[in-house]
Amino acid sequence: MSTAQATKNCITLKGSAQIIVEYLKYGINSILFQRGIYPAEDFDNTQHYGLTILMSKDPKITTFLQNVLSQTEEWLSKNMINKISMVITNAHTKEVLECWDFKMQAELGDGDTSDPSKLTSTKELSRIQNEIRDVMRQISATVSYLPLLDCICTFDVMIHTLQNTELPAKWDETGAIVIQNAQAVQLRSFSTGLHKVDTVVNYKMST
Repeated sequence: MSTAQATKNCITLKGSAQIIVEYLKYGINSILFQRGIYPAEDFDNTQHYGLTILMSKDPKITTFLQNVLSQTEEWLSKNMINKISMVITNAHTKEVLECWDFKMQAELGDGDTSDPSKLTSTKELSRIQNEIRDVMRQISATVSYLPLLDCICTFDVMIHTLQNTELPAKWDETGAIVIQNAQAVQLRSFSTGLHKVDTVVNYKMST
């Protein structure tokens, strides 16, 4: 019985990647809604982490995010990612107005560390989700201090991988993201025991 219980509470690298990708899905959708990138009527309410989260119902957006996040999950489960960036740009001038960085740092967990591909963590899922809920609340609160985006905006998601990572077909390498007159705000962190995730929003100061 004790062995079964230990297995039940054990998070693998794949499980950790799934938890983080789920956070990214809800976090990115929440940012799209909170920052007014798309009209409010394009979103539906859903309940997760004990919160009401607005999710885009636009098929193009859901398909795009599904493609990006499935690749993220694969690479993250092999510790090949150090950051995901959600970039918001002015649709007409292409100027970068905001960049949400989700920084990922590998952790060793609390199990056998002899094989880096088989690391495990016994951290309770409820604790992890409580930490994520705190970050989601902070994302919602950013509208109180981030500058108003008073132009038509678009967004993109960039995956920052370790060197020599083979790119899928139709994916391109990209350069550094530069925001003029930038300010950064660090949100709370959360950890699965195998990955620590820091969320930082970089934005252009109003002139």
